[in-house]
Amino acid sequence: MPQRLRLISHKLCPYVQRAAIVAAEKHIDFERIDIDLANKPDWFLRTSPTGKVPVLEVVDDAGKVHVLFESAVIAEYLDEISLNALLPSEPIQRARTRAWIEYASATLADIGKLYSAPDFAAFDDALRALKVRFDALENEVAGPFFNGARFGLADAAFAPVFRYLDVFERELGMTLVERGRRIAAWSEEIGIRPSVIGAVPLDYADRLLNFVIAKNSYLSRLLRDKALIAA
Repeated sequence: MPQRLRLISHKLCPYVQRAAIVAAEKHIDFERIDIDLANKPDWFLRTSPTGKVPVLEVVDDAGKVHVLFESAVIAEYLDEISLNALLPSEPIQRARTRAWIEYASATLADIGKLYSAPDFAAFDDALRALKVRFDALENEVAGPFFNGARFGLADAAFAPVFRYLDVFERELGMTLVERGRRIAAWSEEIGIRPSVIGAVPLDYADRLLNFVIAKNSYLSRLLRDKALIAA
């Protein structure tokens, strides 16, 4: 086990959530440093090869600092340095899980298009793309978690997807993307997981809604209209 781990993050980053979830599942202690991505510190730009979060700084026994980046890589590293692996042991199942983790990343990109869409047409296109993704995902979920009885890396990867939609749908009082029976049960099971709940600050929903409203997108206007009606 390394001497010290420092996770460089942003309070809203869905990819950071993956790393935090896995660390919590594996009972791995780490220091978390949140930065402002709109005003990145010089030390961070010198540290991160991509200028993105998450970044995991690993201090080894000799005191050398190793820098890891990309959430899937960080999640697998955390899994490998601790007991009770979250990634399947059988090669085809490991590969399948990695493939669906990439699928989760692409789904997050579609959610980005959803909250950034400037008009109804683009917003509707994003919703349709998400529905297609969910339809393809439905029959892949073993239940109660992605690969069956145990929480795994794929579950950590999809948790931020469902969190985004949960916040938007709860605030709007409407369903944006229909979830099939398996996905509905799966996302509910993930949502009550302590590691998932604890991966974001207590004011995450407010921060996310304020972030989206400030974008002046179609979803921004829906959220503002809803707030005005509620007032």
